Amino acid sequence: MPYKRSLVPEERKWDLSSLFASHEDCEKEMNEIEKKLRKIEGFKGKINAENVIDCLKLRSDIYRGAENVYVYSNMRKDTDTAEPEAQAAAEKASLFMSGCAAKTSFIEPEIVKKFKPDALDGLGERNPDFSMYFRSLRKSLKHILNKPQEAMMARIGTFSGDFKNAFMLLDNADLKFKPVKAGRKSVELNHGNYSNFLQDNDQNIRRRAFQNYYASYNAHINTIAALYAASVKKDVAVAGIRRYRSALKRALDSEDISPKVYKNLIEAVHKRLPALHSYIRYRRRALGVDELHMYDLYVPLAKEFKLELDYDEAYELVKEALKPLGDDYVELLDRAKRERWIDVEATENKRSGAYSWGTYDSKPYVLLNYTRTSHDVFTIAHELGHSMHSYYSHRTQCYEKADYTIFLAEIASTVNEVLLLKYLIAGAEGEKKRYLLNYYLDMFRTTLFRQTMFAEFEEFAHAEAEKDAPLTAKTMSEEYYRLNRLYYGRDVIHDDEIASEWARIPHFYNAFYVYKYATGITVAVNIVSRILSGEKGFVEKYREFLSAGGSAYPLEILSGLGIDLEKKAPFYTALDEFKATLEDLKNS
Repeated sequence: MPYKRSLVPEERKWDLSSLFASHEDCEKEMNEIEKKLRKIEGFKGKINAENVIDCLKLRSDIYRGAENVYVYSNMRKDTDTAEPEAQAAAEKASLFMSGCAAKTSFIEPEIVKKFKPDALDGLGERNPDFSMYFRSLRKSLKHILNKPQEAMMARIGTFSGDFKNAFMLLDNADLKFKPVKAGRKSVELNHGNYSNFLQDNDQNIRRRAFQNYYASYNAHINTIAALYAASVKKDVAVAGIRRYRSALKRALDSEDISPKVYKNLIEAVHKRLPALHSYIRYRRRALGVDELHMYDLYVPLAKEFKLELDYDEAYELVKEALKPLGDDYVELLDRAKRERWIDVEATENKRSGAYSWGTYDSKPYVLLNYTRTSHDVFTIAHELGHSMHSYYSHRTQCYEKADYTIFLAEIASTVNEVLLLKYLIAGAEGEKKRYLLNYYLDMFRTTLFRQTMFAEFEEFAHAEAEKDAPLTAKTMSEEYYRLNRLYYGRDVIHDDEIASEWARIPHFYNAFYVYKYATGITVAVNIVSRILSGEKGFVEKYREFLSAGGSAYPLEILSGLGIDLEKKAPFYTALDEFKATLEDLKNS
């Protein structure tokens, strides 16, 4: 059970002083930013070749300070979400950020109107800190509308996310689940414990949880279908208005990702589906069930071992596993613990889950809710991967180029998880080894295979909307069921309920986001393979990747590692690792 924060030792609470020493200092910073906002208004209607860089530098200064305010206020709230003062400060910071964006929104339209494309290129060449800014602006010129149209799109943007908001309210507040009967007891079912039920050793309990969970979604399936269909139509409409060939092209273009990457991912996964089917067959035999159902895919195959460690033990284990990344990387892990980058314990009213967060000026903080489980051990490695990526990028790049894109965001964190798994597997025998190999296979199944299946579903939904075909609960469920049968094969019962799994995936409301999880694990497996093979100079190349931030487009940054996702080879490297791990499990 969570306990009071006052009982947590100081060394297990984060120290937010790299942002602000106090709430009062945060308020003072907001006052200073207000002065800068008044100053930047002097550029309105007056941007020219002589002052444009000064204007952009001032905006960077405003955003840099505002981000410190926003992150500090929200991190304070996250340690006690019930504290009224912290809630109010976080809300104020959110409104303040929105105000900063509104008061600087005149800049891009004026630059686009004032400068021709070749002039933008010249500005980027003469001002290296802003080279990616001008490069991206130049690339997006044909998709920028005139001033009244942009104003209208901004107004539409204030409510275009309401489809997701409505779904989240339904999903998190209104949706109720029938309790699960376990022996003589009825146990509450909710989002938080659903995965625990699916890992129960009793197949009947797994079945009841699965059926009760999906019964609630199916009771609202037409409402959810209408919400998702509207979200898809919005994606298609915005893409058309901004002169993109498709919603997928618009989503990929935002990070300069070639459509070939999306196509390669799906085609490579299709070629290796027999390996997934083989794993499903093995799982059925290993569990000793007459029929394997969709609700049997999460229960561990090794029942006599659990990875349960105290936090300090787990942290030392992670450090040991990450030694291949170099002495300076391990020293940073020591600093993270010593300098209190990490908020460790699950306490009353603390935000659930885990994250890595910070700003250009702060430490790259980590929030945990550590409870000794294997998942929590791997979460340490995962979130520190994000934090080290941020640390190296922020220390190497200027503010304007420091943030890496979402496409690259899950790579460093997954590298750390895979290194930890490889380290543990290398020294494991018996049930422990079976547990770890199973854990690795399920990481592939849920992140590479399943997210690619999600990506195919998204592509289907948007393609249907683009040809004005109706998107209904029936059409979407039929397509999802077809994909589920394709991906999981004949050795599992495709329970009717699984046809509506699409209805519970919140990421679908962020169009074409899920495929990035699949490309992330693909790149991570390639990186770990080359690190552990001892390839000369590769750790240094990986360090350059961590330090690149947003100094180039994602595929350009990956080319420095010799990883080209416009070819299928990296995908086959990762998928063949899945097949080899399955053979290890069969022979263990």
